[in-house]
Parts: sequence; C-alpha cells; structure tokens
Amino acid sequence: MAILTAGLILIMPALSIKGQQHLNDQVMSRNWNIIGSVSFKMVNDNEMYAVYTNEIKRYVNKPFELEGYMIPIQEGMKQSKFMLSTLPINQCFYCGKNGIPAMVYVELSTPTKFTYNTVKVKGILKLSLSDAMEHPPIVLSNGSVR
Repeated sequence: MAILTAGLILIMPALSIKGQQHLNDQVMSRNWNIIGSVSFKMVNDNEMYAVYTNEIKRYVNKPFELEGYMIPIQEGMKQSKFMLSTLPINQCFYCGKNGIPAMVYVELSTPTKFTYNTVKVKGILKLSLSDAMEHPPIVLSNGSVR
C-alpha cells in the first residue's frame, strides 16, 4: 500500500497487525493543533499544495517544538531525517475513520537512536510552497531531540 504523507510516499507492506487508534496514545498539544490547521488543495489532479493559516505563518523561521512518534523513512537505528507523528508507528493509523494524522518532516543536526517512545523535537519551522507531492510541506529543520 502506498500512502502519501507530507509530500513523501511511504510504501507500507501489508501487515497482519490489527492496530487501532488509542486516544491515550495520541499526542495532543497546542503546537500540533497549529500543524493540524494546514489544509491541502489539489491542482490538475496531480499536484497538491498546502494552504497555510495565518496562525502557522507566525512561526515560520522561528524555533518550534513538537512531541511525537518517530516514523522512519530510512533504514538504520540512528535517524537524522524522519516523519514525526501524533500516533505511534505500531498502530495502523492509516486505517479507521480518522485518516492519516498530521505529520512533520524532521531534519536533525545530529542523528538520534530510533525509539518507539515519544520524542520532543525542537527545530526551525519551515513551510514549503512547492508541490506537496514532491516536497514535505512542513519541516522542522536544524532540529534536536530534547
């Protein structure tokens, strides 16, 4: 199954895990609400662009902190680039009624060990005006795990 999230296509193998969304596992915060305010519009059936609210635009090029779950996009136990999600990877959050949760692309200054626990990441918030099918729309760059 191929899933588009934050401009990256994740290829998810068919899993026999019967995951469910557990509300007590989902990370919620004011900053995730700001991220969740972003919507998307399709153009020409093959391009998708983020529509940013004034609220999120206030944080562009400024330090921004999020707590969430690492969703690796590269192999290895040390990760420097990954998606940060409000739900853990071991839950099937592509299933169910809520759809794909908000995700942010993270670029760390120094790689960190992968964990199934939540991590707090602080970085500089960047918003892309490029096609979200090609580039992640929301990025925490020059990040560090706290």
